[in-house]
Amino acid sequence: MPLIKLDSIKEYNDKNNNSISCSRQYDGCTVFFRGSNNKIKIADGALLSNVIIHMDCDNGELSIGKHDSVNIPFKGIVRIGQDSKVLIGNNVTCSPIYISAVEGAKITIGEDCMFATSIILRSDDSHPIFDVRTGKRVNPAKDINIGNHVWVGERAMILGGTTIGDGSIVGMGSIVKKKFPNNCILAGIPARITRKHIAWERPHLSLSEPYMKPDSSCVKKSNYWNYTDDV
Repeated sequence: MPLIKLDSIKEYNDKNNNSISCSRQYDGCTVFFRGSNNKIKIADGALLSNVIIHMDCDNGELSIGKHDSVNIPFKGIVRIGQDSKVLIGNNVTCSPIYISAVEGAKITIGEDCMFATSIILRSDDSHPIFDVRTGKRVNPAKDINIGNHVWVGERAMILGGTTIGDGSIVGMGSIVKKKFPNNCILAGIPARITRKHIAWERPHLSLSEPYMKPDSSCVKKSNYWNYTDDV
């Protein structure tokens, strides 16, 4: 099937049943359709900047939520393969991010997540690996589930099979490939829990008053202040 390239994100439909649903045009963004029956849905009020979307096969789905409590756009590259989905909640910020979902996998990102620079989310390894004795695949694509209000540090990699609970933090440079509960800090290669019963908030230490924040009385608390669940 011929490649279709769009030089902006805007309302769109074609004869291959590919479609984009959005209420405004986003210049400086690019979309590639290589298959059919792919759906992109951008919520009213979403902020996008330098987004590149690859709908590589058929029956892919991408949804991006609105930005009504933060003024920072979603930035990055999203690649979606056969029968795969990437579902991004409201008020998700990143600068930038790379997301890949293929082979029927689904990547779900909850609301109010904050991604630092050079984050990678991959359901897959891009190329198949086989057991030479049996011929069976040993690296199938797997889902990723990230809860609400999760902060992911710079250069972290989140791989297929990962679940991260609400309110948690991923340390910079970590490689994550398992299930983690809410309100914990996870870090390392491979990532492990380094602290439980934590909460975080968005105000920047040097850009948001007060410029000294010795305790929680200095910030407005979100709804994600909880004890870590037992696992």
